Order: sequence, then structure tokens, then C-alpha cells
Amino acid sequence: MKATSVISTPTDGASAPALASSRARAKAVLLTLCFVYVLNFLDRSLISILAKPIQDSLHITDGQLGLLGGLLFALFYCFIAIPVGWVADKTNRVWVLTVACAIWSGATMACGMAANFLQLAIARMTVGFGEAGGVPPSYAIITDYFPPGRRGTALSIYNLGPPIGAALGIAFGASIAAAYSWRQAFIVLGAIGVVAAILIRTIVREPERGGLDAPPANANVEMAASGFFQTIKMFFSRPSLALAAVASGITQIVTYGSGNFTTLLLMREKGMTLSEVAVWSALVVAIGMSAGIYVSGWAIDRFARRSKAAYAILPAISLALALPLFIAFIWAPTWQLSLIFLIGPYFLNYFYLSSSVTLVQEEVRPDQRVTSGALLLLVMNFTGMGIGPTFVGEISDFFHASHPHNSLQIAFYMLVPFYVLAIALFVWLARVLRKESLINGVSV
Repeated sequence: MKATSVISTPTDGASAPALASSRARAKAVLLTLCFVYVLNFLDRSLISILAKPIQDSLHITDGQLGLLGGLLFALFYCFIAIPVGWVADKTNRVWVLTVACAIWSGATMACGMAANFLQLAIARMTVGFGEAGGVPPSYAIITDYFPPGRRGTALSIYNLGPPIGAALGIAFGASIAAAYSWRQAFIVLGAIGVVAAILIRTIVREPERGGLDAPPANANVEMAASGFFQTIKMFFSRPSLALAAVASGITQIVTYGSGNFTTLLLMREKGMTLSEVAVWSALVVAIGMSAGIYVSGWAIDRFARRSKAAYAILPAISLALALPLFIAFIWAPTWQLSLIFLIGPYFLNYFYLSSSVTLVQEEVRPDQRVTSGALLLLVMNFTGMGIGPTFVGEISDFFHASHPHNSLQIAFYMLVPFYVLAIALFVWLARVLRKESLINGVSV
């Protein structure tokens, strides 16, 4: 009998009550991990949400703000994730996630105590260090709690963490900052994360690696455990995996580049107040982004059964539809009209996430999932998070002298070519996936 609390079908010899219990536990684990991801993204996004009061207090530029939300954070978040992912693949993934949550939450509290840019930068890099152990282990744990055919939806529910976290960060972070100060927002929300670390150990049990996977064709052949460098070589030698990571990274230049400065653009150049941000901006993020991520997961489970190319076609179509709405959001003369147009990009921009994550988790061996998930995050986050906010901040600083009232608007327009490049890369990925399917004898 498999030593796992998750049972895939009644034909495995499980009774109906045991099957119901295993599914209930899987759902409880999924909701717990999603809650932790909410805190993860909430802590990460506070810098952008509270950009204006932080700038007013610490006297930092748009370029420095871009570094805090981009390159300085990404250096630790992306590269530490690889060795952490390998450790999680070989040890207990739940313990890795628990320790990581405690570290990033404590560092978030430290952000609220920073007295200058250097101290805030060090605290932010420590947040990145902790968050490196958050998402990749969670991807692998969820994959081992849910069988193929349900993983796209499960991972899309988990990936609701960013929109819910961003929305709550805007609502509660802005409200706390408006009522007290931006420092209190960091301290309070960081303290909640420390409590969440205890919650992980209480609810989440380590599942059996690959316990719900279909047996491979050579099931009787004993496979050697994958080494660290072997997994890295496998990932980057597979055109579909490497291209999915690069295409997602280019997409994230848009999502992180705009996301880290949207609140500042709405407040500084379109006249929105912090109290208005706490209500209306939070609603747009919560509704648009959450719906898009959930729908994308459902669509992946539905269409990828017919063709693996769906992992690429869905993001390509969604980004093509989002582009004109993104341009309209930048152009709109008032914050009210901007938010109306922004609903579209928030809904459509994130189809790539469920697609790429599910593709990677389905295509690699169970003992390679955390490391492969970390490699995906390395490429897409170091590209998107490292370049996007830094690029927008530097462009805004460059144009500030000549266009002091709309330098951020100009910087946002400069993100449009990245949309076009991302669409082209996902179209290329669709061709690669079709070719791989034909080679493997699968009709597409």
C-alpha cells in the first residue's frame, strides 16, 4: 500500500469514506498553501503598494524603488530557490516551506523598521531569501496531492495567491498606512506570517512523491535518483521547458514592471488618493486577476487533454487580447477610466502562469519537481522581476526632467514591445509542443 494520505481513485482499493477523507485533506492542504502564498505575495507587494508614503519618508527615487521591487529582491529570490529546491526534493518539503515562511515574515517586519534605503534594501533581500523556499515546494506538494487531470485547476487555485495577496495588500496595507503609517503595515502583516508558519506544520503532511502519477511505460525498471546538475541539464535541454520559462519571463517584464508602479502611477499622475486605492484598486485586482488565473487553470485542464499545444496557445491568445486594453489603461486621462480598462489586462495577463507551471510539473519526474519548479521561477522571475520594475523605474527617472508630470506614463508605454515579444515566444512554444507530441506518437 502506498504511504500517502491522498488516494486517486476508488479502484486503488480504497473505500468511499477513505476516498472522501483523502480528497478533503487535499483540499485543506491546497487552501492552506494558497493562504501562505497570499501572505507571500502580500509581503512582497507592499513596497509597490506603499510606494508614495515610503518615498516621502525615506526620500528615495523611482529608480531606487524599482531596485527594491526588482533586481535586489530577484537576486536572492531567484538564485537561492535552486539549492533550496534541490534540498526540498531530497528532504521534507513541508519543513522547508515552514522555515521559509518564518524567515520572509520576520524580514517583512524588519522592512517596517528601516530608517534609510540601505536598511530597507537589506530587509527586502532577506524577504527574497525566505520567499525562495515558498513557491517551488508548494508546487510539488500540490502535484502529489492531486492526480493528473485535476492539477491544472488545483495549481490555478494555488496561484490565486498573487491576486488575493495583492488585493489584500492594497486594501489592508493602504488602510493601515492611511490610518497609522506605512511602517505599521509591514509589521502587522509580517507578524501574521509568523503565525502562518505554525499553521503549515499543523495542517500539511508530506505526501508520497509521485504517488498519484500514472506508472511509466518502463515501470519495472529501477530509475536512479536525479542529481542536482542532472536535473538542471534535463530542464534546459528540453526545448519546451526552457522556452516556456523564457516566454513566461518576458511576460513578467510586463506584469512586474507595471504591477510595481501601477499604484504610484494612479496616485501621482492620475490623481488617486491612498483611501481610494484601498477600495477601488483592490477590487480591480481581486476580481480581474483572480478570475483570470482560475479560468486559465480550468481551460488548461480542459484543452491540454486534446493537445499539449494548449499550454502555449492559451497564453498567446490572452496576451494578444490584453495588449490594446493595456494601452488604453495607460492613455486614460482619469484614474476611474484607467481602472475600467485595467480589468482586462489583469484578467488576461496571467494565463501564462497556470499554463507554464502545470506544463513543467507534468513533464518532469516526481523527484525533479521542486528543482524544476525552482528553475522555472529562476528564469521567469529573474527576467521579469529583475528587469521589469528596474526598467520602468529607470525609464521614469530618465524622462522625469523633461516630462515631470507623466514620466511614469511614458515608462509604461515602453512595456508594449515586451507584450509583442511574449506573444511571439508562446506561438513558437506551441509549434515546439506540437512537434514533441508528434515525435512521441501523440495526435494533436
